[in-house]
Amino acid sequence: MWRSHLARSLHKHRNQPEARFFQLATIGLDQRPHNRTVVFRGFIEDSDRFKDCLQIITDRRSQKFEQILDNPWAEVCWYFAKTRSQFRIMGKLCLIDAENPSLELQNLRQKSWQSLSDAARIQFAWAHPREKRISENLEIATPAPSLPLADFCLLLLEPIEVDHLELRGNPQNRFLYQRDDQGVWTEIEVNP
Repeated sequence: MWRSHLARSLHKHRNQPEARFFQLATIGLDQRPHNRTVVFRGFIEDSDRFKDCLQIITDRRSQKFEQILDNPWAEVCWYFAKTRSQFRIMGKLCLIDAENPSLELQNLRQKSWQSLSDAARIQFAWAHPREKRISENLEIATPAPSLPLADFCLLLLEPIEVDHLELRGNPQNRFLYQRDDQGVWTEIEVNP
């Protein structure tokens, strides 16, 4: 359903680096919305339980980590210029850090770490985010791809609602997709 529409947009934008980025909104400890751009790390293809989940990574030391622990609800907004399609995907975030007891989730975390470039892995060895910068020329060794650093976290957004707006045409097309408690998706065409 919605995944095929998203896959089409991703395919048409495969040569545009910005198509890998979307906005993630969470609720802060202050009960205010917090929005940031994150990198889409793909779907989990080898798990029935997590097959529709969007993969994102984060640093345990970030504000996002505490916000998610306090309130796991989030929404992403993804816009594709060529297809003029917007996807708003709402659901709960599953935070997978080094302390997560699930072997399956730890394996997903490990695979995610191993798939990162050296440049992405080294960010988790940098100094604490949002603290005053002390030196600009620090030499940091690139972390090994075999074992994730303790501050590396995998985030899975488990969608329960997708709002797909096609901004072409007159009138435009809009579809709502909702997942029930059994994991079954329904599609409703609505007014734009």
